[in-house]
Amino acid sequence: MISVKVKKGYPLKLAGPPVNDLAVLEKPVRIAVLPERIPFVKPRLKVQIGDTVKRGTLLFEDKRNPDIRFLSPGGGKIRDIALGPRRVIREIVIELDASESSCVFSSITEGDLDGIDRLQLVRMIVDGGMWAFLRSLPFRDIPNPNVEPPGIVVTVGNLEPFHPLPEVYLQENSALFRYGIKVLNRLSNGCVTVAAAADNRYARSKLTDLITQTYDGPYPAHDPGVLVYHTKSSVDENRTWYIDAQDLLLLAELLETGIYPTERTVVVAGSLVNERQHVKTRIGVPLNHLIRGGISPGAARFIAGGVFTGYHAAQDSYLGIFETSLTVIPEGSERELLPLFRPGYRKSSYSRAYLSALNPGTFEMNCNRHGGRRACIACNHCTAVCPVDILPQLTYKNILAEEVETALAHGLLDCVECGLCTYVCPSKIELCNILKSAKAAYYKEQA
Repeated sequence: MISVKVKKGYPLKLAGPPVNDLAVLEKPVRIAVLPERIPFVKPRLKVQIGDTVKRGTLLFEDKRNPDIRFLSPGGGKIRDIALGPRRVIREIVIELDASESSCVFSSITEGDLDGIDRLQLVRMIVDGGMWAFLRSLPFRDIPNPNVEPPGIVVTVGNLEPFHPLPEVYLQENSALFRYGIKVLNRLSNGCVTVAAAADNRYARSKLTDLITQTYDGPYPAHDPGVLVYHTKSSVDENRTWYIDAQDLLLLAELLETGIYPTERTVVVAGSLVNERQHVKTRIGVPLNHLIRGGISPGAARFIAGGVFTGYHAAQDSYLGIFETSLTVIPEGSERELLPLFRPGYRKSSYSRAYLSALNPGTFEMNCNRHGGRRACIACNHCTAVCPVDILPQLTYKNILAEEVETALAHGLLDCVECGLCTYVCPSKIELCNILKSAKAAYYKEQA
């Protein structure tokens, strides 16, 4: 077993964690798929408003590669297809039937895995709409089904607040998870890494024969890009694939049953949420359905996916097919009286300028930037927290100067898009977005 010690990073002490108990939500009236939230994909619609769909009906495919298919996570009628600027497809809303019918795909038993041709197994996953849950470094796009990866990393757990705990979603699915690992071994010629936190008691006790790598350190030590950066021995490993443990359960369920899976374990948390908990619900669930217990009064920010890596969502929208958390925190738009003269014991600050550096507790953070954007002051905070040792401030300046080769030399492609550089920047520069956009532009140019 390999142990990875990640010294850089930063633990966000955000108030409002969920309880570990799992609540089962009732079936929602509607669900939705959000093509706009899937990186790099150029959707080609295969349905229209009024069409009747089953679980597993093709909704859209990727124009870049029609083999990448996105299927309906529910059976019913297409109620709406919401478009944004330049006709970007934002939402495909499905009104669910009381009794949902399902498309039936090919299935395979665990005993037959060793004898199946790899390309045939790939085709089963692609046809069943589960290939998009695999991602490839360094650009984090959906991998090419015709390419064999140098390895696949399975991450068990997530250090970003707040995400489902492995002991909650794996408790009754350990056999299915083991089956999924065998599937990945078949896809990668046995080059599968199963990574878990060194202090994760559940993984270390229940999955001890599967865990091949442990990590120790603050957020984002769990990220596959961070793990590969600290362990790689060849350039080929920069193109490693990865998948989250809960997504692997979906892939395994498809192959075992031949039915497109729709259940998700989702965390609903944040200082404004009245009922903070793990819930079992549907893929594409409405956000209002998740916060059935309501939220505290005041302007609220709904963050789908993660406070660092997620996105701002409207309260009347839906959870994306890849997202497993909803965090609700204050907008922070209220004016504060004499903020410069307050010691800040309850204000989180990386720079240790406030007394909060002595506060061991959590903080009720909001979305106020607490200052306007300024020029870079070369404080090196971003470098101090970067888990892959790039120099974000210099990379950022080279991007602005359109010195792409120099930015690449500084390690642009190693960036894991964790968001820490933006969070700690006292000049309020959106470093992560700038680096992420530059990576995406370089990827599209190479393609």
